[in-house]
Amino acid sequence: MARATSPSSSTRPSCAKRTCRSRHGWTARPAACPTCGPPETMTGGSFSVTIAPLLRFLSLRVLLLALAALLAVPVAPAPLLAQSSGAIASSPAVDIDYDSWNTLATLAEQALENAATSEDELNTIRAQVVDKRAQFQDAQVVLQERIDALRGQITALGPVPAEGQTEAADVTARRNELNDVLAQREAPLRAADEAFARAETIIRQIDRELRARQADALLQLGPTPLNPATWLDAVDALMTSASTITAEARNAFRDPAHYEEMLSDLPITLGALLLAGLMLLRGRHWMETLTLRLLQNASILRGRAVVAFFVSLSQLIVPFLGLMLLATAIRLTRMTGPTIIEITNAMVPAGMAIFFARWLSLHVFPIIDDPRLNLNLSAADRRRARGMALIFGFLAAVEAIYTPILAPQWMSASALAALTYPLVILCALTMLRFSRILRRHEPRKVIENGVEVDASPFFDRMLKLGTRVLFLFGVISPVLGAAGYIAAAAMLTYPPVKSLAVIALVMVLHRLIIAIYIAIVGESENATQGLVPALSGLVLSLLSLIPLSLIWGARETDLIELWTRFSEGTSLGGARISPASLIWFFVVFAFGYVTTRALQSALGTSVLPKTSIERGAQKALVSGVGYLGITAAALVAFSVAGIDLSGLAIVAGALSVGVGFGLQNIVSNFVSGIILLIERPVSEGDWIEVGPTQGIVQRISVRSTMIETFDRSKVIVPNADLISGAVTNYTKSSRTGRVVMTVGVAYGTDTRKVESILREIIEAEPLVVMDPAPGVDFLGFGADALEFRIRAILRDVGMKVGVATEVNHKIAARFAEEGIEIPYAQRDIWLRNPETLGLSMTKPGKPEPEAEPQNPEPRPDRDTADSAGLSNDEVDPPFREQTR
Repeated sequence: MARATSPSSSTRPSCAKRTCRSRHGWTARPAACPTCGPPETMTGGSFSVTIAPLLRFLSLRVLLLALAALLAVPVAPAPLLAQSSGAIASSPAVDIDYDSWNTLATLAEQALENAATSEDELNTIRAQVVDKRAQFQDAQVVLQERIDALRGQITALGPVPAEGQTEAADVTARRNELNDVLAQREAPLRAADEAFARAETIIRQIDRELRARQADALLQLGPTPLNPATWLDAVDALMTSASTITAEARNAFRDPAHYEEMLSDLPITLGALLLAGLMLLRGRHWMETLTLRLLQNASILRGRAVVAFFVSLSQLIVPFLGLMLLATAIRLTRMTGPTIIEITNAMVPAGMAIFFARWLSLHVFPIIDDPRLNLNLSAADRRRARGMALIFGFLAAVEAIYTPILAPQWMSASALAALTYPLVILCALTMLRFSRILRRHEPRKVIENGVEVDASPFFDRMLKLGTRVLFLFGVISPVLGAAGYIAAAAMLTYPPVKSLAVIALVMVLHRLIIAIYIAIVGESENATQGLVPALSGLVLSLLSLIPLSLIWGARETDLIELWTRFSEGTSLGGARISPASLIWFFVVFAFGYVTTRALQSALGTSVLPKTSIERGAQKALVSGVGYLGITAAALVAFSVAGIDLSGLAIVAGALSVGVGFGLQNIVSNFVSGIILLIERPVSEGDWIEVGPTQGIVQRISVRSTMIETFDRSKVIVPNADLISGAVTNYTKSSRTGRVVMTVGVAYGTDTRKVESILREIIEAEPLVVMDPAPGVDFLGFGADALEFRIRAILRDVGMKVGVATEVNHKIAARFAEEGIEIPYAQRDIWLRNPETLGLSMTKPGKPEPEAEPQNPEPRPDRDTADSAGLSNDEVDPPFREQTR
């Protein structure tokens, strides 16, 4: 492939097109490049580049859509056999120029084999191949739809007769005709498939070649900037650039026409310069002061942070207008040339890099400490960090204006190394200083359950890791640059700085979303920990991967290729899953879900309460409507999204066999839950007892039932236990229930009087039901008392404890009035060896005098035990436990 040689370094090309500049070196800005041709089409070597034929592209799209619409029209079954082969063959074909594609593919393969092919040429070829690949992909869709339609027609004719069987002659003729047409239409599809595969291969090879060249450039060893000889080349390059700029300005000033225009526009130029200087020098300070006043204004209670953020944008808008006025003033002087114009155009982004760094630093390292910020630094450290951010902005500005001033593409390697290394050193030192400041971050603490924990542990870990990486880059990059790896050194300095800017912007935008959320829902302790702030942070983090990828060397074509493959989706069980189908699925399912919940709410609050259906059956009906509605919403969503589930049927069947063995308990609980919802042996709000658990049923789901015990704890009981085990339901039919109480009185008390008093007390209780009447039973003679029992039916069994408490109070008061004694058990303790206990309790070295032997009181039970031959352990074990 023919390639033009690059011009010498003494000639500064400034062609309108970068591809022309790198190839021919034209110093004017012509309407049509003499070598490449007009702007619409440029030819270089043996290939051509066509720039976006929009009308042809749109016409092709319209044609494909029309063909798809025609194929989507259903064919009536009645005239099926009456169609002729001519009608089928006359359908429009997909227009693809395979000759031009073969030429382009051959050219691309030759360019890949030629090591002298430039990156611009490879990118141009790649763009053309990508366009062709899109055409092949569209053709595949159209041709596949036609083939599927033909196969559907063939299937409608029925199965092919087995050996020895016959079918109607017209059906056989029609089947043969359709098979012939199918064979004809499969050939273009195979051609499109082959061309698509070849295009995919070429694109992958070009991407691999470009990535390999990028890696080689990073690892290329050049002259060391520590060699004084490189400094002379750098000075020569600076002098050349300065002389070029001076010559352009001098030539423009000597032009009489330019001089007269400059004098006529002098008032406008001076006014623009004055206004630009005012905006650049004082505008930012005024806007910062206004933002601080808004943040300190206590009269704005809600949304103050949101208002302050949008006002702070003026810190960028005002300097931007000032830079635009300054660039306009420079152009109005007419003292310009190609290089000065490029410098003027680069001046706006270079200046905005400085102001943007200042704006970001004020939000990430604010003057006034904000306790809601994860980053916790002292006021002095925040001030130093703002200074470091300003240096980063200055370095970004130098990078933006570096190319138009020095034209590094025409500079020698030694001069480039000598001019780049000081910037690498400055950037590395700033990174080291900045990492030390961030390392002084103190994690913020919060109190959870009485324990002090970190407020944001993930942020603290990521910050610690980031500071270490930043410090490592700051140490390695100067060493690599000194060794001659200037490209690698620059890769370890500028991308980290840009990455810091992206991360800071994500933090600022996340704070803005949280501020808007707080302004809507109100200030609360958990406002920053809600779902909306968490999801917004996740989305912003994912979106930040795009600029971070571009910063660290990924090409735009790589991202476009990833998005293309992502948009195509993936095949799962014969079903094509793509982002568009997923979006449709979620939209339709969300609509069905909301509709189902609305229907459930209407049934549960407006319709069913007006019927005679019991409350448990109403809840079961509402739950059933919910399950059916969600299932129907899922099926409709799958259908609308175009996801064919028939291909997943076999996979689902195979999985169901294996999963069934592992999920037997879950399936059993699910079936039990359905039985509970239908039969309703237990309803929400019932007081039940299941094994050792007793409490109120809070919720019945298809898998388990939640019971709230009387100590306010939640117990999850599997539904299978409720169906297979014994369950006591105290409130199944009604709230009535029985309360039973026992009372003991001393021996010698009038039992009839006690019975009368107890009956009077229980009948006077307002919650006691009189039908059946409460009863008082004389149970018998206990060891210490005469035992009575009170039985009563309460209107609300839930008040059982309260009623028993009130009745006990009344019994105690009435017995005190009547002089009735409530006995209690008394116990006597007899010490058989007091002398041993006395010795063990005295201090060592001071023996107590021996006590006189005492005769214990006679105990009939002990004497009886001794005479019966019983041991001490068998007679009085509690006492022996106490002495131990």
